[in-house]
Amino acid sequence: MNNKLYGNLIFELSRPGRRGYSLPNNRYGGHSTKELPPELLRREQPSLPECDEMTVVRHYTNHSQNNFGVFNGFYPLGSCTMKYNPLINEEVAAMPAFTALHPLQPAHTCQGALKVYDAMQQMLAAITGMETFTLNPFAGAHGELTGLMVIRSYHRSRHDDCRTKVIIPDSAHGTNPASAAVCGLDVVEVKSGADGLVDLDDLRAVVDRFPDEVAAIMMTNPNTLGLFEKNIPEIEKIVHGCGALMYYDGANLNPMLGVCRPGDMGFDVMHINLHKTFATPHGGGGPGSGPVGVRKGLERFLPVPRVEKDKAGRLFVNTDGDEALGSVGAFFGNFSVVLKAFAYILSLGKENIKMVGPLATLNANYIKESLKDLYLLPIEGLCKHEFVFDGLKDKSTHVTTMDIAKRLLDEGYHAPTIYFPLLFHESMMIEPTENESKETIDSFIGVMRRIAEEAITNPDALKEAPRRTPAGRVDDVLAARHPVVKYVNEK
Repeated sequence: MNNKLYGNLIFELSRPGRRGYSLPNNRYGGHSTKELPPELLRREQPSLPECDEMTVVRHYTNHSQNNFGVFNGFYPLGSCTMKYNPLINEEVAAMPAFTALHPLQPAHTCQGALKVYDAMQQMLAAITGMETFTLNPFAGAHGELTGLMVIRSYHRSRHDDCRTKVIIPDSAHGTNPASAAVCGLDVVEVKSGADGLVDLDDLRAVVDRFPDEVAAIMMTNPNTLGLFEKNIPEIEKIVHGCGALMYYDGANLNPMLGVCRPGDMGFDVMHINLHKTFATPHGGGGPGSGPVGVRKGLERFLPVPRVEKDKAGRLFVNTDGDEALGSVGAFFGNFSVVLKAFAYILSLGKENIKMVGPLATLNANYIKESLKDLYLLPIEGLCKHEFVFDGLKDKSTHVTTMDIAKRLLDEGYHAPTIYFPLLFHESMMIEPTENESKETIDSFIGVMRRIAEEAITNPDALKEAPRRTPAGRVDDVLAARHPVVKYVNEK
């Protein structure tokens, strides 16, 4: 865009005395103001931009057009399931009957909202095979922490206070060890085998080393390589055999919809990312929701408040429970995200929700098989919703995964997740989701093949990418070590 104003900060467009608003006289008498106590006054005027309305509108409109999301184009971000969010979800969440509610108003005045919570808990339980859910956690990692607190409470209720270790496979999500540490538990890593799955011998060795100290195993399934952990029945025997519990990280639940349920596999506790699997938007830090489900017998440890029914079938808010966790967040979690997920599930229905997993798996395998002649596939076989390449097959070009990701930006595609998982040096994790058409996927495959050819015929073009975006190749190391986080007027 040949617009001199486009790349400027709003502060750089500021000119003293310019205004983009006109306020009426206040109702307390003309332009007079109430005197504030001196200790509450600023010593200096805040450095705020002064711009006319047209400049402000153009500035932010231009920047909004520079954003990339699923409404703009293909977003194959591995491990994050950036699927399309139907607009009807937004319409439901914006209904005044919901947005005008106050969380402290009496239960009899908000039976509709409580019914949504109750129905959502039941639907998630049916989808996953769990007994019940709490919708209180605000994010996936928050759900992990809540689930681990439930597990810790369970062991303490049995006076089994020595169970302070959590087994986490090296193919798990990075938030798993962080959540365990925040919960005050020690992390013990278990290795993956050559097939990318949990190494059963290593797991047995860990359990034998700490037979009375293991509280749980946290499993991401499918794992971050996009592989289904086919040895779960044996893992369940090993873990339950030593008195520990099975935790299911449900962030990769998308390909499991309509195929299998964690509760049927023997898992005791799990969390779900509503903002991934159930089509509510996420990214940039939020919004999110991480409901936690438990098997029968663990319900009493879930946090309060809870939505329950009295003998007359009327919904009420229960804040009691001697063994229950206290509140893990304000009130009932992120209600707007729950509403969007609720609308998504109802729109699909139990018939069509069964198509999500198989279609996501089909799309991922189609891309993988179409590109594995040019990109290094470290582990052969059927993947689920995502898969991982280890950069280009031809390493002599010295073209890196970073170069490929930057070049994709020039072609109008968001780059996949790169350099994660850490199991491979040039990881490139691609997840297409079930929403994408064959035409979109074929176009992406074509671009990926052209990039592989460019790596041989014109590698410098990849090293210089991106060239068509407002900002070119930035110095990532400099930005990380010396970030500029505020505007400084050098005039």
